Amino acid sequence: MLSNTKTIKVLIVDDSAFMRNALKSMITTDPGINVVGMARDGLEAIDLVQKLKPDIVTLDVEMPKMNGMETLKVIMEKFPLPVIMVSSLTVEGAQTTLDALDLGAVDFIPKNLSDLSINIMNVKLMLIDKIKQIGQRGIRLPRKIGTTPKPASTLRPHVVPAASVQFNSSKRIGLVAIGTSTGGPKALQSLIPVLPKNLSVPVVVSQHMPANFTGPFAERLNQLSQITVKEAKSGEKLESGVVYIAPGIGHMSIVRRGIDKIIQVAENAEYIYRPSVDVMMLSVVTLYPGACLGVILTGMGNDGLKGMQAIKESGGRTIAQDEETCVVYGMPKAVVDAGYADKIVPINDIAGEIINSI
Repeated sequence: MLSNTKTIKVLIVDDSAFMRNALKSMITTDPGINVVGMARDGLEAIDLVQKLKPDIVTLDVEMPKMNGMETLKVIMEKFPLPVIMVSSLTVEGAQTTLDALDLGAVDFIPKNLSDLSINIMNVKLMLIDKIKQIGQRGIRLPRKIGTTPKPASTLRPHVVPAASVQFNSSKRIGLVAIGTSTGGPKALQSLIPVLPKNLSVPVVVSQHMPANFTGPFAERLNQLSQITVKEAKSGEKLESGVVYIAPGIGHMSIVRRGIDKIIQVAENAEYIYRPSVDVMMLSVVTLYPGACLGVILTGMGNDGLKGMQAIKESGGRTIAQDEETCVVYGMPKAVVDAGYADKIVPINDIAGEIINSI
């Protein structure tokens, strides 16, 4: 858990009294969090944001008078502060949540908390940690509301001069493995669309997301990108020039079957975060020893630490996103502090580093 430097002021916005009280009862068990207000709709929320000046807002999507998306636009335009969406775990909810992340929301939590398969105590602890870390850090990577991402054909990577890229490994890279969590959707939308269509290696990505979210997210990235992006399917063959997004139904790993490398998706109770970055990265090290590039992006906790350690110790290469451009500097910090990052760079430079490394 994060040690407090200040009490985080939270505004809860939801048209359900049950949900407002459920969220309040969960997060106020931590003395470092103070729920300063609760709103029933968007209009009331905007009024309370001005009056109470919270550090962070939890915002429901479906509300009377002014819905969550309209409210989010106003907040980000007039009173920019971190907003966590309270989202339905459905395909429709996923699309709306992804739209909200595009508009400036920093993360989301499930609305049907009681239906989650993991222990409710873990849900509470993760929610508290998320609110405290995001609330203390504040807004990062501000984005103008109402803009749409540029077409992939107009994007160009910031390619770092080759002389500045000094990795210990000289072995040819055969695969890129990327891990991320909180803030990851926006980070990946900055990185993946810049990768060239003819990339000579496969890319595997584990982004902590519910099962119904990973498919729509992969499709959104595919529409924005030159390179093919898809939700990975268990049993399919790994191919160069394709980005595989790990599905949220389990943990993705890569296994050998004859001369082919095959995607495998399975349960593993040892890992809380799903899909696990460590499971994915540890599997690729066995198939690409010294020939894997590991990339760790914004996120809470330390998932990916063991995987990045294994990649580096096998002779592979490692890149961590820098603190300034992270929404939450947790996962990259764990890797950097342990000494497993060859390069520490801003999110907009990572695509160039990947291209230079292959």
